This record gives sequence, structure tokens and C-alpha cells, in this order.
Amino acid sequence: MLPAPTFYDAQKVSSVYVERASLVAEVADEYRRKHRVPPSSKDKIRIAAFGIDAQIGFSCPGASLFVPGAVEDTQRTIEWLYRNLDRITQLHFSLDTHRVFQIFHPAWWIDDDGKHPAPFTPITTKDVRDGRYKPVMHPAECLEYVKKLEASGKYTLTIWPYHTLLGGVSHALVPALMEAAMFHSLVRSSQTHFETKGTHAMTENYSVLSPEVRELGGQSVGTFNAAFFKMLMEFDRVYVFGQAKSHCVLSTLRDMQEHIASVDPKLMSKVWVLEDATSPVPAPPLDPLPPALDFPRIADQAFVELRAAGMNLVKTTDPIAL
Repeated sequence: MLPAPTFYDAQKVSSVYVERASLVAEVADEYRRKHRVPPSSKDKIRIAAFGIDAQIGFSCPGASLFVPGAVEDTQRTIEWLYRNLDRITQLHFSLDTHRVFQIFHPAWWIDDDGKHPAPFTPITTKDVRDGRYKPVMHPAECLEYVKKLEASGKYTLTIWPYHTLLGGVSHALVPALMEAAMFHSLVRSSQTHFETKGTHAMTENYSVLSPEVRELGGQSVGTFNAAFFKMLMEFDRVYVFGQAKSHCVLSTLRDMQEHIASVDPKLMSKVWVLEDATSPVPAPPLDPLPPALDFPRIADQAFVELRAAGMNLVKTTDPIAL
């Protein structure tokens, strides 16, 4: 196993700062020569590391959708990346990408007093039909959306705090992780791949591979991302980590499971989930708590099902045995 580079400081993982590109590049050149790390093109077994929404908006304290446990998850992830730098062929990161007016943000809805719903407010089909919350635009499509979302059996529409806004600081990758990605690229001559998702105003897009609802009012609002799925499946293994276990990680893994089952079930064994590098969104403080909002329970149950389906659940401390 390889050592962490000299610039890495575990205490800075929770910090927001400008990535130190020049320093990272300088250390990378010396590191590559000292440890004789070959370029990724020499890999006989090709391994992808796939980070889901490992952004400031979810992973740094003080961010509007900070996931408790994300700092520790990110630290374990970074140290896993450094230890296994010579075995990981390419890094892939999804970036949750939003604007102010989207169906899951407060600005999209008002009540009879003209007030916007508070973050973490669930909005049901009944709420919309009864006029408890009214959309500021596209009323027919919004009613169709909540009906389709509930019919899927996965989630109820939840109003989220404004988060990972395009152009904002919270949209960026966690700086210490960005430095690790840059370091990997330079040492292994391997370009990091970034995949944006979540830009359509009329649907949530937890999964990197597809939106929660694909059609509204007879118009497409998104499709399955076949090109990115194909890119990942061309690797011998895909290690998955990121935030949050109960939402974007889980939805992506479910999409992978469903698509793999339909095209080639043998591909399921390519997926390796770093279960100590992801954490769930806490359940909202509601009493009684609706089962659909018990996010930690949903995540834990689903991970048991993913393992049973053939995916590998491992820890960052487990060696990558080739």
C-alpha cells in the first residue's frame, strides 16, 4: 500500500478552501518517481472509483444539506484512494447540480398565506389536490409528478434546503477530495471524469443514472444515462462511495441493479460498495414518523437487498485483492 502525499492533512477534510493545485502537482511528480507508480494504461485489472455527490453541500459542516458522518466518510475515502492509488485506474464523480427554482426547493411552492414550505416538509398528492401547497408554475405537471413519485413506492416529495446551486461554493467537490482526485490524475496520467445531474426543474434526480420521474405532461424530463452506465461497466470493478446513503447513493445503486439485471446479471459482481464511506440523511423530527421518511432504516434495508442481489459490500480498510 502507498503512503499519503505530504500535503494531505486529515484535519482539513472538513474545511472549505481553494484547492492547492500547484502544490499538488509538485508533490505528484516527485511521488510518481519515488514510488515508481505506473500510468493507469498499464493496468491489467481496471478499477473505477465512483464518488456520488461528494460535494461541499453534503459533506462539509455548515452546508445546508450536511450529512452527519460525511466528514469521516470523506476522510476514509481519501485515505483509501491514496493507499490504493496504483490500483485505481480512473476516478468518476457525479455533481448534484441545481438552481433556485426547482420542484424540491421552497421557492416552487406557497401556501394560502403566500409562505413557502420549510425545508424537509413532505408534500403529498393530497396536499396538492387540497391546495395546502400550490406550485408557482406548471400546476398540472406538479400534481402528476407527486402522483407518479408516490406510485413508484420509493419517496415522497421532500422540500430540501437550497443546495449544490450551480455557480455556488456548495456545488464544488470537497477540497481535500478534489486534491486527491487531481493527485491521482497526475500520478497515474488518468483524467478524472465528472458527471452532472439534477438540472431539470421538474424532477428530483437522486440517481446519477436517471431522474425520479422521466415524463410529465407527455414530455420527457429525463432518460436513463446509458452512456455513463456503459462507461462504468467497461471496468472490471466499480467502487462506489459518497452521499447520501439513503438518497443519491441508494438510488444510483438501485438503478445499476435494475439495469444490470435486465442486460447481464453477471455484471452485478463488478459493483463494490464502500459501506463505511457513505451515511444516510437523518430522519426528520416528525412524530409519528412516516415510514417513507425513516431514511436510515430505508438505507440499511436496501443495502441488505443489494448484497443479496450480488453486489459486494466492503470497507475502506479491506485490501483490494486482485
